[in-house]
Amino acid sequence: MGIAKYKHTAAERFMKYVTVDTQSDPTSPAQPSTEKQKDLSRILVEELKAMGIADAELDEHGYVYATIPSTTDKKDIPVLCFCSHVDTAPDCSGTNVKPILHKSYDGSDITLPDDTSVVISTKDHPYLKERIGDDIITASGNTLLGADDKAGVAIIMDLAAYLIQHPEIKHGKIRILFTPDEEIGRGVAAVNMEKLGAEFGYTLDGGERGHLEGETFSADAATVTFNGVSAHPGYAKGKMVHAIKVASAFVDMLPKDEWAPEVTEGMQGFVHPVAMEGGLEKATVQFIVRDFNTAMLAKHEERLKGIAEAAVAKFPGATMTFAVKEQYRNMKEILDGCPQVMDYAEEAYKRAGTPAQRMSIRGGTDGSRLSFMGLPCPNIFTGEMGIHSRQEYVSVQDMEKAVEILVRLSEIWEEKA
Repeated sequence: MGIAKYKHTAAERFMKYVTVDTQSDPTSPAQPSTEKQKDLSRILVEELKAMGIADAELDEHGYVYATIPSTTDKKDIPVLCFCSHVDTAPDCSGTNVKPILHKSYDGSDITLPDDTSVVISTKDHPYLKERIGDDIITASGNTLLGADDKAGVAIIMDLAAYLIQHPEIKHGKIRILFTPDEEIGRGVAAVNMEKLGAEFGYTLDGGERGHLEGETFSADAATVTFNGVSAHPGYAKGKMVHAIKVASAFVDMLPKDEWAPEVTEGMQGFVHPVAMEGGLEKATVQFIVRDFNTAMLAKHEERLKGIAEAAVAKFPGATMTFAVKEQYRNMKEILDGCPQVMDYAEEAYKRAGTPAQRMSIRGGTDGSRLSFMGLPCPNIFTGEMGIHSRQEYVSVQDMEKAVEILVRLSEIWEEKA
């Protein structure tokens, strides 16, 4: 029985997985940031073992590792890794998710029952027009859905079930990796690369069918700290310098018609304030700095520091410090050195009847970091759309097509060895 006649389990698995609250927490220093992420990971380990994958395990850091054994006599086939993350974004509630399956979507607006003000329309979500006739899964209106990235998790689990049931399909050793904390930028912070033992990888964390992403932003975090001068407010004339006012002036001096997420697109980078806090003596503004050209990050940061210095100059007695921390780098810098990783994926899309569209991500994935940790790792679509919001949705048929592509991809790596 070929994949075309296979009774997929991706949708059933997905609708189960999204009911498990796995929201990560950027304020927590723990690894993983929330213990509840392991609730889903334990379920995945149990399901993998039930398939016959005996080495499935959950480690103390929240990572799931498992192996789909090779089915070929060929030697020297590179070990592949398929990776997705279990956590959902802190941006929107992931508690008590109620998935709804909309069979044979007819193209009309989807009004969610638990909050009828939440409407998923083709006007706001034009990709829905391409999915008319598909089965669409949404949440009920009070939460995000969790397709980012439980769609990817379900796809990999469905792939594992299919390959275990069909040992006649020739492929090399495949490693499965499920990560926590991707949404807060710590998805691979504690992954054991030696244990993983893979040579090339693919994350399942993309959007529209056909998208194949081999380029991401390069990313830094910048923190600007302003120091004021404290004085009793009743006797503050000529003495007090309020750090919050310095920080506020600084933020107001940022460009408003360029250089920001709300006014950039395509290959343009940006500098974006994500948090601000403080008091009289000290105030901090935290930024994310993004560009496809890694060398531009330093230029963005130099400009940002210059604006901060100009703000401080308006408040005699105030001082500032400026700190930068690397977050991730553009995976293209690594993938360009091993073009077969993208080429084989493109061939797998073609064999599955879905022409590949090579895309750049205005963001990052676990693959961004993994690529620089020795595992070149582009990103494959899952159908997840409207992510990080109550208007999130996913097409069942998109998920099933992604499963087929992974099967073809596994075969291609075996053929080419």
